[in-house]
Amino acid sequence: MKLSIDQAKELVLDILLNAGLDQPNANAVMETIVSGEIDGCASHGLWRTLGCVSTLKNGKVIPDAQPKIKDLAPGLLAVDAQGGFSPLAFEAGLPLLQKKARAQGIAAMAINHCVHFSALWAEIEKLTDADLVAMAFTPSHAWVAPAGGQSPVFGTNPMAFGWPRKNFPPFIFDFATSEVARGEIQLHRREGKTIPEGWGIDRAGNACTDAAEVIDHGAMLTFGGHKGSALAAMIELIAGPLIGDLTSAESLEYDRGTNSSPYHGELLIAFNPQGFLGASTEDNLQRAEVLFDSIVGQGARLPSQRRYAAREQSLAQGLNISDSLYQDLINLR
Repeated sequence: MKLSIDQAKELVLDILLNAGLDQPNANAVMETIVSGEIDGCASHGLWRTLGCVSTLKNGKVIPDAQPKIKDLAPGLLAVDAQGGFSPLAFEAGLPLLQKKARAQGIAAMAINHCVHFSALWAEIEKLTDADLVAMAFTPSHAWVAPAGGQSPVFGTNPMAFGWPRKNFPPFIFDFATSEVARGEIQLHRREGKTIPEGWGIDRAGNACTDAAEVIDHGAMLTFGGHKGSALAAMIELIAGPLIGDLTSAESLEYDRGTNSSPYHGELLIAFNPQGFLGASTEDNLQRAEVLFDSIVGQGARLPSQRRYAAREQSLAQGLNISDSLYQDLINLR
């Protein structure tokens, strides 16, 4: 099914409003969902609308939540999402985070009590657009076993980093510390496909290619064995107890088997290059360009290059989604 971007936005917004979200929350969630589809990431695109509606129906998100900003210190702020979806809380705190980072050289923002369903690159790009270097971390539900274990402890626990560039799109990476995003396994299950070995294990801890078994009874795996496991633990700590919010295991307990989107917190850190470098900012940013040139100059790909190419195609030609997903969306409208 082919949709224009405007048609996709209208469809998703209608669905979210019909499901009970108020206008500010619906707008913020819709923009996040459609941006994922525009960038060619099906696991974080229009398909996420189904999960948001299900979470609403399960009563696991506040449909008219109004985020509250707490100014904690010159370089710190927190946004209480009040149980709502995370995009509106991020939008609410973004201007103050940018202001603090420019003034202090570095600033951090915690988002608390939010329902999180989205990729992090959309948030990171808002910070690189403001000429800031940025990082973001968030847990999820306990779906992932630690290296050497077989029971879920961690979430997919994504982390993202962004570096602004003058004449090119920003350098951004955004990846789960699990071998693959959970949405990828869910899409395989939806389409009746097996998953590659290394993505998950069954209930006995054995390698498994059955998406349903991994999701319902087994566990996902971290990337890179013990290295990904250590990063996942770090994210549990700095985006959980450090900011006074839930770990992935606590988020899953809050869910109580409803299969709703995770409920927890997020930590964002923004750096102002000028705060560190002053008059030498441009010279040092150019040194970064030498690094990027040395990567692409030998035929390697920078993170997000494929996403930017998909964005250009989507903006020029519109969006293509499966007929089955389109029908599921139409049924919710």
